[in-house]
Amino acid sequence: MLENDLSSKNYHQATKHSYLSVQLDPNYVDSKTQPSAFKQYPKFYRRVQLNINHPIHSLIYLTGAITLEKAYKDVAFKLRVNPSAGGLYPTEIYVQIRGMPEIVDGIYHLEVENNCLTLIYELIDDGLESYIIQSKCIKGVIFLISCVYYRSSWKYKNRSLRYCFLDSGHHLGTIAASAYLHDKDIQLIFDFDKLALNTDLGFENKEFVTACVVCGEVEEKNVRRLRLKVPFVCGTDYFEANQFVEYGYQITALQKSSKQQLEHPKFEFDKDKFYQTVWHRRSNRRFRKQLISQEDYFKILQQLKQPIPTESCEAIKVYSVVHRVEGISPGLYQDNHLIKSGDFSEHTGYLCINQGIARDCAVTLFFVSDYTNYQTAMQLAGFLGHRVYLSSNYLGIQCSGIGAFYDDETQSFLETTKDILYAMAIGI
Repeated sequence: MLENDLSSKNYHQATKHSYLSVQLDPNYVDSKTQPSAFKQYPKFYRRVQLNINHPIHSLIYLTGAITLEKAYKDVAFKLRVNPSAGGLYPTEIYVQIRGMPEIVDGIYHLEVENNCLTLIYELIDDGLESYIIQSKCIKGVIFLISCVYYRSSWKYKNRSLRYCFLDSGHHLGTIAASAYLHDKDIQLIFDFDKLALNTDLGFENKEFVTACVVCGEVEEKNVRRLRLKVPFVCGTDYFEANQFVEYGYQITALQKSSKQQLEHPKFEFDKDKFYQTVWHRRSNRRFRKQLISQEDYFKILQQLKQPIPTESCEAIKVYSVVHRVEGISPGLYQDNHLIKSGDFSEHTGYLCINQGIARDCAVTLFFVSDYTNYQTAMQLAGFLGHRVYLSSNYLGIQCSGIGAFYDDETQSFLETTKDILYAMAIGI
C-alpha cells in the first residue's frame, strides 16, 4: 500500500512498535550526524531582544526558553521549558503581533537560542487570521507551532510522525502555562488551512504547521492573506526527506476534528511556585520505587479533567496502572474504576519497551482515543501530558513522557480496541 493511500488511522497503525519490530530494528544512530536543533534567519533580519520585564516579551519568552545547559560526553545540550522526544526539539514557534505598543506589527520567529524575536514579515492589511479564523482580526498575539520534522525523523524514522505531533502538543502546553502566569485567556485552534500557510511561509517540504494559539482581542474585520511569500530558511543544517511523514502530515491536516463549546480552565496554582515549576520542569530518568500520596495522585488526575480551551474535541481516556499509591490497591484503573487488580509494574515496564521508568514509578498513565482527526488527537495528548508534567512537578512529584511502547500488547493489557497515543510515568 502506498503511503499516501493510507487513512488517518492507518498512519498510527503503520508506526506501531512490537517486540519483534524493536529487535529487528534497534534504530542506532550516530550522534555526530544529528541535524541542527535551532532555526535562524539571516543575520541582516531585524531582531527584537526579549526583555522579561516587558509583559508581551515575557509572555512570549516563557513559551520556548532554554532553562538549563549541560554537557554530556563533551556535547553541549540546551534543555528547554518544553519536553521533547529524545531531546530533539523539532518544534518552532512563530508569533504574529498586532496592535501592541512599541512592537512593529508583523510575523516573528522566536529565536530560542538567542532569546529574541526575528521579524520575518511586516504586516499591512494582511496576516495569519485569514488562514485561521475567517472575517476576524486579532489585536494581540497569534502563536503558530510548526515542526522541522527531520530533527525527529533523523532518529525515529516513520514513528517521528507521532513524536512531532506530541511535541507540538507539549509546546502548546508551554503557551498555556505562560498565558496562565500572565493572566491571559487563549484559544487553541487545530482546524485551518495549514497547507496554504505552509506554502506562503516558505516552508517547502521541510517544515509544517501543526496548530495555533490566539491570545488577544477579536475584532470583526476581514484580513487578507499574506501579500508576499516569506523567503525560505531551512531549520536544519542538512535534510533528508521522509515521504511517509510528509504524506502522513498532509492527510491528517485535511481532516476536521470533532467540535465542542469553548471553555476555559480554572486553575488555582500559586503563581510564584508555578513559575518556578515551569522553569525547573525536567524529564525524570530514574524513579526510586517510592509511594506517592493518594491526595497528590487525585490532584494530578483532577488537573487532567480541566477543560482544554479549544473548539476542537477528540475524546481522550486516561488509564492508570497504579503501582505505588498510598491507600490504593495496585491495579489497572480507568478513572476510579478498577478494571483488574494486581502488581503490574514489571509488565508495564516490559510494555514500555523495557524502560525502567515505567516499572519503578508510582503510576503509569496511558492516553487512549478513538479519534476523528489523528493530528489533533496526538497534539491534545501532548497537551495533557504537559499538564501532567507541571501538576506533578508542582507537587514535588517527578514525571517523564513515554512515547515508545508495544502498541498491540498495550491495547490488549488495557482491554481496549482504541489507539494508545501516549504514556506518562509519575513518581518519586
